[in-house]
Amino acid sequence: MKSKTIRRWSFIHTWTSLICTAFLLLLALTGLPLIFHHEIDHLLGDSPQLREMPADTPRLNLQQLVKAAEAHRPGEVMQYFGSEDDEPNAVIAIMAATAGTEPNSSHTFMLDARTGEALEMPSANGGIMMVMLRLHVDMFAGLPGKLLLAFMGILFVLAIISGAVLYLPFMRRQTFATVRTDKSTRLRWLDLHNLIGVVTLTWALVVGVTGVISACADLIIAAWRTDSLTAMVEPYRNAPPLTHLAPANRLLDIAADAAPGMRPDFIAFPGTRFSSEHHYAVFMKGSTHLTSHLLTPVLIDASTLEVTAVGSRPWYMDAMGMSQPLHFGDYGGMPMKILWAALDLLTIVMLGSGLYLWWVRRKAAKEAAR
Repeated sequence: MKSKTIRRWSFIHTWTSLICTAFLLLLALTGLPLIFHHEIDHLLGDSPQLREMPADTPRLNLQQLVKAAEAHRPGEVMQYFGSEDDEPNAVIAIMAATAGTEPNSSHTFMLDARTGEALEMPSANGGIMMVMLRLHVDMFAGLPGKLLLAFMGILFVLAIISGAVLYLPFMRRQTFATVRTDKSTRLRWLDLHNLIGVVTLTWALVVGVTGVISACADLIIAAWRTDSLTAMVEPYRNAPPLTHLAPANRLLDIAADAAPGMRPDFIAFPGTRFSSEHHYAVFMKGSTHLTSHLLTPVLIDASTLEVTAVGSRPWYMDAMGMSQPLHFGDYGGMPMKILWAALDLLTIVMLGSGLYLWWVRRKAAKEAAR
């Protein structure tokens, strides 16, 4: 590789790395506990436990659960109902002062689907894991924070690619995984830095790209609302405001008939950002581990309970749905979580060693200038 090209790639690698390193250290440190958030919630007692009841205890219908939720949070309105994968007898309820309240101002709790008993979820409403999540997602800065982290993710991807390009000539001269222990401390750390970078290359690219996509989630959802959702509710554009809300108890059966072979993931009530002012939106998911992250909306008229549209999935919504669990290693159970955590720790070492190498090189350049 010509020296001019090397200098160009070195410049790209140095400055993209320096600009994003502090943010990446924050993301790596907060991302580590988030990989095990279910386990940590159980350890801290932030994950509510349902009462032991006979296995054949009947479940309440959806409208009864709506009433139970409204009794628990009087004066607030339903935004979403969701399923809890770890507890089949639980329903996750999200309520707020208005249907359109932004997510960080909503209140999340669990309902026992058999009794309607409400159980608080501290981890979803300001607990330590929620603090970690907010730091990781937007640094408590909302959309500007998300976009800043998305930009840092792009710089991280450029740093990875440029680092791989710079390492190629070294690999041609040395055996793979060579660490020159007989050389100076700086060279040993340089070899270790390069080795970790190559070992974590694919993982880092995956996490970097999925992180950028997840950070742009608000923009992706806004695009879906402007494009797909607007087209699906076009017949209701000039409809008068909704005056009667039909009971929700048959929503899941109606959605199952409209999307056979799929199962419900969550229900968006009228007025939320995943529905319209005139519709319930039941989001259905596939039955396999892969397709369970790909959601298809079924829009149901909130006054007549007629299915008005079964939405197609735009590619960008599929990309978002696939990227979020992949970003945290939620696809392969505990073995994958442990692998993700190990690679996360290696990335922290790589980032720290990169800062050390830059500082040593800068110090040596100053001494040489004197």
